[in-house]
Amino acid sequence: MERKTEIYLDNSATTPVFPEVKAAMARMFDEEYGNPSSMHLKGVEAEECVDRAKKQIAATLSAKEKEILFTSGGTEGNNLAIIGAARAKERQGRHIITTGIEHASVHNVMKHLESYGYDVTWLPVDAQGLVDPRDVLDALRPDTVLVSVMMVNNEIGTREPVEEIGKGLKDLRPDVLFHVDAIQAYGKVRIRPERAGIDLLSASGHKIHGPKGVGFLYIRDKVRIAPILFGGGQQGGLRSGTLNTPGIVGLGLAAELVCRDMDAHAALLYGLKERLAEGLRGLEGVTLNGQPGREGAPHIVSASFEGVRAEVLLHALEERGIYVSAGSACGSSHPEDNRTLYAIGLRGERLISTLRFSLGIYNTEEEIDRTVAVLGELLPQLRRFIRR
Repeated sequence: MERKTEIYLDNSATTPVFPEVKAAMARMFDEEYGNPSSMHLKGVEAEECVDRAKKQIAATLSAKEKEILFTSGGTEGNNLAIIGAARAKERQGRHIITTGIEHASVHNVMKHLESYGYDVTWLPVDAQGLVDPRDVLDALRPDTVLVSVMMVNNEIGTREPVEEIGKGLKDLRPDVLFHVDAIQAYGKVRIRPERAGIDLLSASGHKIHGPKGVGFLYIRDKVRIAPILFGGGQQGGLRSGTLNTPGIVGLGLAAELVCRDMDAHAALLYGLKERLAEGLRGLEGVTLNGQPGREGAPHIVSASFEGVRAEVLLHALEERGIYVSAGSACGSSHPEDNRTLYAIGLRGERLISTLRFSLGIYNTEEEIDRTVAVLGELLPQLRRFIRR
C-alpha cells in the first residue's frame, strides 16, 4: 500500500524538533553527559551548558538569567507557579482569580486548591473567549494573593489582554502575584514579562520545536514562591532533582531559534491562517470560533462543522493523511466536555462538531489548499451517511 503524504496540522499539541536541536542534544548524550551538580570537570562542562541555555531563554524575554527556572514542562510550570505562590502567600490570604477557560494544568490545580479551602473566583469570557480586564480588577479582594490568566487559549487561539491586566494589577495591588500560562504564546508572540506586569510565566519546549519533557518558569526577581518538590536542593532549592541537561540544552537552542525569526514565522503563520480561514468559510455549514484574523494567535483556527461529530471528521481526515485535533491533546477524547467551547456559548451540535487546526512553520499553502479540498469532499459524504 502506498504511503500517504502527511499533512500535520496539530502543532498546538506538539511540534517537530528542529534538526539543530536534535544535534545539540545528541552531543550532550555522547560528550557532555556529566551531572551539572557534580564538582569535577564533566559536571562543570554540563553546568556551563545549562547556564548557556538559561542565557538564551532570558534574552528572548529581556529578562535576567536568574529569573529562569527549568521544569519538566508546562504542567509542572503551572503547578509550581500556582501552588508555590499560594503557599508562599498563605498568611496574606487564600483568594485566587482565574478564568473558566484555562488549560487543565491550571484549572485542575485551582480545583485542588479549592479542596484545601482556597476560594477561587472563576471569571467568564465573551463569545470570542476574551476575559474583561475590568472583571479581573473588580474581583480583587483584600485576601487576594494570585491572578492566573493564560496568554493564548489552546483551543480557539484567543489572545487574552494580559498586559492590560498586569499593568492594572501593578497599579492597584502590586502585592498580588500575576501568573501567565504562555505555553501556546511563547515563541509565537513577543513577550516582555516585566513590562507587562507579569510575575510568573510558564512555557514548554515541545511547543517551540524543542524536546518534550522540559520547560521553564519565569519568576520575576524578588518574587518568592514555595517549592513543591523537595530533595537535593538544585536550582536554589526551588526545584530539586537532577537537571535534564540534554533537554535544557535543546530548549535553550529552540527558544533562541524560534524567537530569532519570530516576525518571519508570525507572517508565515498568519498568511496560512488567513488562507485556511477563507477556505473554511467557503464550505457549507462551517463556522469559525474565536477572534477573527490577526486579533488572535497566528497558529490556531477553531471551526465547527454542522452535521458531523468532531471525532468522525478527525478520523476521516486521518485516513487521508491529515492530522488535526478535537481540542487540546490533554482533553480531546471527549469534545462534549470542552470547557472553552462551552464558555464561549457553543451548545448542542456545535459543541461536539468542532475541530482545532494548529499551524506550524513547516506547513505550506499547498497543504492548506489540500486540506480545504479534502474537507470539501468529505463533509457532504459524511452528512449524507449520518442522515440515512
